[in-house]
Amino acid sequence: MEKEILRFTDVKLIYHTKRGETTAAENLNFSVNEGEFVAIIGPSGCGKTTLLSLAAGLLKPSSGTIESHGSFGYMLQKDQLFQWRTIEKNIFLPLEIKRINTPEHRDRARKLAEKYGLKDFLQSYPQQLSGGMRQRAALIRTLATNPDILLLDEPFSALDYQTRLNVCEDVSSIIRSEGKTALLITHDISEAISLADRILVLSQRPAHVSHSHEMDFGEVKNPLKRRELPQFSEWFEILWRELNG
Repeated sequence: MEKEILRFTDVKLIYHTKRGETTAAENLNFSVNEGEFVAIIGPSGCGKTTLLSLAAGLLKPSSGTIESHGSFGYMLQKDQLFQWRTIEKNIFLPLEIKRINTPEHRDRARKLAEKYGLKDFLQSYPQQLSGGMRQRAALIRTLATNPDILLLDEPFSALDYQTRLNVCEDVSSIIRSEGKTALLITHDISEAISLADRILVLSQRPAHVSHSHEMDFGEVKNPLKRRELPQFSEWFEILWRELNG
């Protein structure tokens, strides 16, 4: 039986500014199961990133409830690696912040880095790595504290197209190999289809889930292989219509 790890129930968020009130989300309802990879797409300005902030508890809903059963790791649009720290020291940073910078935790983080291709770069500095390798390091840094849920805020948007495809492949492989739950925000329909088990489509503001789709790729989880399948273009047309209808 699938275990629910995150649930939004009738969530409403109102921003208060000098100009008045803005309702960013209303009647926002969805859930995420443990081990599931969920992508969220929606029109520009609909509040996709706001949704991640709500999930992580960085914002409190004006009404409704958000229930989570686990810890969060946040991966941003840019890698945000500190240039003056080695890759290893960057990966250890969350351990320092959470005051769990023990030999055991450092050893686990180092083994993750070695497992996923960073063994020869741990003593390098970020400027010595390619954009793709830096994003891989950023993901390992996010995984260092062993979070239950990964919040991915357009983590590939700063990369060129070719690198983006390769990094999508890397990130998908690592997340699925580690058995993590992921909630991805993206404006790229193709990216969502290639990565997700399920796609949620948000409406214009005030945001709510207008459509929810289970991806029907069977056991094919590899993003590049998904792009080669006939249903890939069919899903693109469906989602394009829903976003632009």
